[in-house]
Amino acid sequence: MTFLTLALVGVVALAGPVLALPIQWRLPAVLGELLAGIVIGSSGFALVDPTDPTFSLLADIGFALMMFVAGTHVPVRDANIRSALGRGSLRAGAAALLAAAVGILIAALFATAHAPLYVVLLGSSSAALVLPIVESLRLGGVEVLAMTAQVAVADLACIVALPLAVDPKNAGRAALGALAVAACSIALYFILRPLEKSGVRGRLHRISESRKFALELRIQLTILFALAGLAVFSHVSIMLAGFSFGLVVSAVGEPRRLAHQLFALSEGFLGPVFFVWLGASLSMRDLSTHPEMILLGLCLGVAAVFVHAALRVLGLPLSLGVLSAAQLGIPVAAVSIGTQLGVLLPGEPSALILGALVTIAASVVAGSRSAHSFAQPPPAQDTHRPAR
Repeated sequence: MTFLTLALVGVVALAGPVLALPIQWRLPAVLGELLAGIVIGSSGFALVDPTDPTFSLLADIGFALMMFVAGTHVPVRDANIRSALGRGSLRAGAAALLAAAVGILIAALFATAHAPLYVVLLGSSSAALVLPIVESLRLGGVEVLAMTAQVAVADLACIVALPLAVDPKNAGRAALGALAVAACSIALYFILRPLEKSGVRGRLHRISESRKFALELRIQLTILFALAGLAVFSHVSIMLAGFSFGLVVSAVGEPRRLAHQLFALSEGFLGPVFFVWLGASLSMRDLSTHPEMILLGLCLGVAAVFVHAALRVLGLPLSLGVLSAAQLGIPVAAVSIGTQLGVLLPGEPSALILGALVTIAASVVAGSRSAHSFAQPPPAQDTHRPAR
């Protein structure tokens, strides 16, 4: 990979903000980045090589960082969401049961042996998509909090279950790897929490800010890379490392300055690189030679929306149920792991992404509908504050 190639990736990645710019559309920026990657990648003009080791490494870093930021967005310390955790867990469990029935049916209809994978996909939610939509639309209230808890529970559970579903033959090894990553994340919490309470982190922050060392950013990235390395070594998706460490940081408390730095690094560079790489990796031509995979993708997307919309019977408003069906990280990780292991059928990776795009489109519409009922007024401006 050269600097010119990286510049090309940066230019085409601007398609994300361009498509997301019209407020009334409420499209996520990742959609444009994925489409841009498809145009310049294997399915389009082949201007970039997604198998390039440097390109792949940058994409993996972006994926881990994106999942880390998603984990930090989960309001773990909010007493309200902790009280809503019971209802959210119940609904996530109900969605999993319904996903099991529908996933097995879809696998039987298309004569594939990937029923466990489809079950995980249908039951999953994407905190990386849902939480930013909730924040941008200022959605609030008891039901929104319960839905947020449901998404967090489903996302974490499916992250752990995905390697077991994609590669059942090595399920034991993947389970041990997931336990190792989880144990390290829990240990980090019990290390970082006392440092926060004792004021050590605050003193480090002041020194770093005054001397321009960016020590907190360096330390956070080093820990993230170490956990990602452990995940790779133990044959677990790096999304588990990123998301679990993000939850730890959210539980301990993330400095605002550090949050801004990580957001800039993720959204300004490495995140777009990952999504362009993902789009470039997809072989959409396989869908033309295997048209049944188009139908599979559509079925997976519609079924995922149905599974989450059915939670209406447990009191979840329909618009919030459809919003919670948004998928991104799990299908992306399934494609990455399945492609590396060579266990997916021709055209199936593109079908999984197509299904995710269906849920994203549905969540965009559902977000707009939810804003009519659950949008909170903007915070009042303090007009008496003296100018600086």
